[in-house]
Amino acid sequence: MEFKKILNPVDGSSHSINSTRYAIDLAKKFESHIILLHCHAKFPVVLSEPYFQQAIDEIMKSSEDLVKPFEQMLEKAKISYEVRILEGTAGTNISEVARIEKADLIVMGSRGVTDFAGLFLGSVAHQVLHKAECPIFITK
Repeated sequence: MEFKKILNPVDGSSHSINSTRYAIDLAKKFESHIILLHCHAKFPVVLSEPYFQQAIDEIMKSSEDLVKPFEQMLEKAKISYEVRILEGTAGTNISEVARIEKADLIVMGSRGVTDFAGLFLGSVAHQVLHKAECPIFITK
């Protein structure tokens, strides 16, 4: 079994921090390349210029700030990686990116920033389990 390309979706939650730690461990063992993925909310469509561009800039800055600590983890571990920041729902985008990038494995947290008490598995993880074509490693 080889995991040359690992997709690691992150949302800033403690679960995604743990998933990145696992992705790093796996990447070291299998000499893998990691694709760090963050999905942000859709851009507002009711704003006109210059407010529309300002909203886009704010969303992108927030996304880049969120991803930065994960990049630092990967750089410190000397892992080969690249970043993808996409608009839209994570449940759909994660599976689609895994397919397009031909990921060998998805490593993701069981729940995200909306950590509802009592849920066994978050809705995004649940969606990915049903849509992804490659193996999925879900962490706590």
